[in-house]
Amino acid sequence: MVKSTSKDAQDLFRSLHSAYSATPTNLKIIDMYVVFAVFTALIQVAYMALVGSFPFNSFLSGVLSCVGTAVLAVCLRIQVNKENKEFKGLGFAGEFDSRQYALVLLGLVHRDCELGMGINWSLFPTANTIN
Repeated sequence: MVKSTSKDAQDLFRSLHSAYSATPTNLKIIDMYVVFAVFTALIQVAYMALVGSFPFNSFLSGVLSCVGTAVLAVCLRIQVNKENKEFKGLGFAGEFDSRQYALVLLGLVHRDCELGMGINWSLFPTANTIN
């Protein structure tokens, strides 16, 4: 069996650093947000372990919201990455943008709002019920 040495670990970190340095800035910003969200969730778990989980619903909602935003940010990173050719050209109506769909589902964009003017509202099942 081959033993790994500290030189192997240094070579691994050096190769990871050189590969990550070629990453575009917008992807690095998303990566930092994911790290922040996961770090915040870990701080909440550590706080619960030290102090206790009296309002367990508060702890649960805080941790799950951090994990959920981290997952959504990873999905955004996959879509924004220009090297991913699998996600290009997907959509229901050609110009469909899943970021717009996410904004509508979160309730941040309404049909009458300025941001919602470029959205194809027929793609949404509840679009006809929105007043």
